[in-house]
Formats: sequence, C-alpha cells, structure tokens
Amino acid sequence: MLAEERAELISLLRTLSDEEWAAPSLCRGWRVRDVVGHLLYDTIALPTYGAIAARSGFSIDGLNGRLVEKAKALPTTVLVDKLEAEAGRIAKYAPRLILADVMVHQQDIRRPLGRTRTIPADRLTTVLDHPDPFALPWRRTKGLRFVATDVSWSKGSGPEVRGPGEAIALAVVGRAVAVDELAGDGVAELRRRCA
Repeated sequence: MLAEERAELISLLRTLSDEEWAAPSLCRGWRVRDVVGHLLYDTIALPTYGAIAARSGFSIDGLNGRLVEKAKALPTTVLVDKLEAEAGRIAKYAPRLILADVMVHQQDIRRPLGRTRTIPADRLTTVLDHPDPFALPWRRTKGLRFVATDVSWSKGSGPEVRGPGEAIALAVVGRAVAVDELAGDGVAELRRRCA
C-alpha cells in the first residue's frame, strides 16, 4: 500500500508547474516543495536520521525544519527523483506510520491545488486505524465516535463525527479545513480541538 501511495504522489509531482510547486500546502508555513522536502526523511539512513534528530534536540518540529531547509537548495526534479529512487529506508521499520504520513501529506498538496483523487479503501482504512502518532491524534479523537460514510470504518465512543474517511483522516491529525466536511454532535468539539 505504501509503494502504491508513494507512486501516486510521485506521478502527481511530475505534473506540477513551477507555480504549483511554490503554492501553499495545508501544512502551515510550508509550500508544496517544502512538504516534499520533508518527505525525503524516508531517503535517509536510520543512523543519519537519528543524528539529525539529536542535533534538533529530539524535537519533531526542529527535525522537520532541518530537513525542509536542507531540501530548499534542491531543484524540484531532484526532489522527485530522490523520493522515487531512494525512499524506503525508514519505512521498512514503520510502514504504517509512513503510509499515514505520505497519505496525509499527499492530501496536503492535492487539496490546495484542486487535484482531487479517490483514495483506495484499503489504504484509507489502514490510515484511519493507524494515524500518524507524531501528529498527536488522540488529542482530537478522545471521547468522540468517528464514522466514515464512504468506507466501512468506525472507531471510538461519544458524540458522533461522521463524513468521508479522507476528511476524518485529515481532521484527526489537525487539518482544520477538513472539519467543514464532517457532521454530527461531535463536530463542534473536534473543531475546537483543531483550532
């Protein structure tokens, strides 16, 4: 599933114009090219990744900032080539986590550019079951029940939040824009938590 998700992303990236590469993503403060620069973490050997994390004080934001800064000097064609040829070094240790990260970041790129897609149900339900823990999803999901209306998936208990699985997957990792696509008694609380 991760290989297929990454292949779809690479296919998309190869079609982007210079203006689209420079466009804002859903990740606050990151352009499309910055999101791709971040995803190059999966091209780094684990010991090197650990060293960068240590130099960043084991701060996720610090680590991501270093990776994005390092990638800024690379032409977009090199970013895509590296992602295609070298990705998979860290994914072999945590494939579900990387799948969640790649899927959400692909949507971070696609949504602002109006490049919609239908995510295969198996990939979507895997990410719904295993959201990226570094995005602290439990801060948004605790005490709420989530029900996808387009795939067979539900989780949690409490006031209900229902809607497309892709919108749920984005909302639980803090993409507030997706909350507008959801309905139910729990939406107001989810919106507050995403603010």
